[in-house]
Amino acid sequence: MEGQAVPISKKRLWIGRIMSGVAVLFLLFDSTTKLLRVEAVMKAAEQIGYPAATMPPIGLILLVCVVVYLIPRTAVLGAVLLTGYLGGAVATHVRVGDPLMSRTLFPIYFAVLIWGGLYLRDRRVHALIARRDPSR
Repeated sequence: MEGQAVPISKKRLWIGRIMSGVAVLFLLFDSTTKLLRVEAVMKAAEQIGYPAATMPPIGLILLVCVVVYLIPRTAVLGAVLLTGYLGGAVATHVRVGDPLMSRTLFPIYFAVLIWGGLYLRDRRVHALIARRDPSR
């Protein structure tokens, strides 16, 4: 079966789209609040040690990563970029001592949605991660 495309069921495809969609909607909302300098976001940023002036550039970086993820040909690159972005969020929450299960791991939950959704809807990712024959 090596070299052959693995068929994706409609159910799996839609579950993948929904998982990806949930993550994308949240990340688009997050980037928009940063770009628009929403007061609550600016205050929260300063509370965790980021100057308010850094939020629009961070929001723009996030927006670009999400757009790259949304384009089918570059979705894997977008997932890698978003993983880096979310890793920075985890590091920030660890640095300020936020609670583990709620705030610190929150970006990880979204990384799971991003990669899980991509795995379910993209044959390339599925083939890359699929179990390999250990005898080879």
